[in-house]
Amino acid sequence: MKMQKILIPLLSAIIGGIVALAIGNHFFTNSNVQTSQSQKVEKVYYTNELQNESNNTDFTVAAEKSVDAVVHVMTSYTNDQAYTSGNPLWDYFFGLRSNPNPEPVVGSGSGVILTQDGFIVTNNHVIENADKITVILNDKRTFEAKLVGRDPNTDIALLKISASELPFIPFGNSDELKVGQWVLAIGNPFNLNSTVTAGIVSAKARNIQIIQDTYAIESFIQTDAAVNPGNSGGALVNLKGELVGINTAIASRTGSYSGYSFAIPSSIAKKIVSDIIEFGEVQRAVLGVKTIELTAEEANKYGIKELKGVLVADIFKGSAAEQAGIQKGDVILDINGVQVNSPSQLQEQISKYRPNQIIDLIVNRNSNKKHFSATLRNMKGGLEVIKTDQTLSLLGAEFQEISESQKRELGINYGVQITELGDGKLKQGGIKEGFIITKISRTTIRSIDDLKRIISISSGGVLIEGIYPNGLVAYYAIGIE
Repeated sequence: MKMQKILIPLLSAIIGGIVALAIGNHFFTNSNVQTSQSQKVEKVYYTNELQNESNNTDFTVAAEKSVDAVVHVMTSYTNDQAYTSGNPLWDYFFGLRSNPNPEPVVGSGSGVILTQDGFIVTNNHVIENADKITVILNDKRTFEAKLVGRDPNTDIALLKISASELPFIPFGNSDELKVGQWVLAIGNPFNLNSTVTAGIVSAKARNIQIIQDTYAIESFIQTDAAVNPGNSGGALVNLKGELVGINTAIASRTGSYSGYSFAIPSSIAKKIVSDIIEFGEVQRAVLGVKTIELTAEEANKYGIKELKGVLVADIFKGSAAEQAGIQKGDVILDINGVQVNSPSQLQEQISKYRPNQIIDLIVNRNSNKKHFSATLRNMKGGLEVIKTDQTLSLLGAEFQEISESQKRELGINYGVQITELGDGKLKQGGIKEGFIITKISRTTIRSIDDLKRIISISSGGVLIEGIYPNGLVAYYAIGIE
């Protein structure tokens, strides 16, 4: 009996322990499974995140889409610059001596194919002064290129080669670029073909004052993608492989890359190229305002509370801005939905349009936002676009670029000669047939395009400098309506 009293509780304890152990094992096992599954799900999610981040910085697709459409541009010209005899009196009466053994000067840069039939955009400084332009494709085919047109104001030039079914890069929207966004620079630095470098957009709308022209437009995209001599004229592309800029300059004390490079936005390049193809020259639209950076000092001066926008410092008489009702002291905040916070940003936006196009502006006046519509004008104050034949017909002459022998004979390095003279501004001004125009209003005239460009943007009058084939130097002032 005593034994039963002992065994029964003992057996009950053992059975209870076994049951408790079974239940504990059941719960711990399920808990472990849940933890493992939770860890597994979290690990898969983390891996996917890494994969997505990796895709965002995968440059191979953009590079493959772009590299074949970036070309090597080779240029050459003859350096026949006259030199002194060492005797100032002799030089005064008989002129400088011509170089008896002129040597060719070779240069190189890059270009971007824009169309299947061979239109190529590059920098103006790459082809400036060139007697011969050669384009080498990525597949090593070589073509002699024709200069279709150029715009020193933006440092853009357009070339054409006779080819078909070429790879090309489509234009992207540079306005959509954000600071910190990845971009690729593609070109031919140091004659190393098809070089691709990567970087981010460091800043936008930079004005670094490297374009030495009266009506220069600078609103560069700044990147830290490595760019060196030879990259000029090459492509800046986004990760979709779209052309968002034309690589143009570097900030350097040594002449080689040292941290920052600058590209012309595609919004500007696209407009310049389209104008050259359609009209033969650039159609420059102007708002007619003088603008300055809106600083805290200027804001206090005009009682402006918010440091946003571009301050209008002056209005030109008869301009689009005056006609629209914009006033001195106004702050321009927005052009057609694009915010502007610096004069270069405003300049970039206006450069996208042609004369007689209407733009919408949001202006801060006395802490109130006002809406204005302005009809842009051309450089002469009119509304019409200017075509090449209009410029030449105004002058009433036919022209040709002077030969190397003429340069040597006359001791000059450039000029455009009048080959036929009819009724027009030149004849009215007393200029004779055969006259070689070397400068107009102190701007060097190296080509017929230079002549057309300076005349098309001039108003009132111009001073023409040049020389006749007999060596007589002459100056003429003519009116331009």
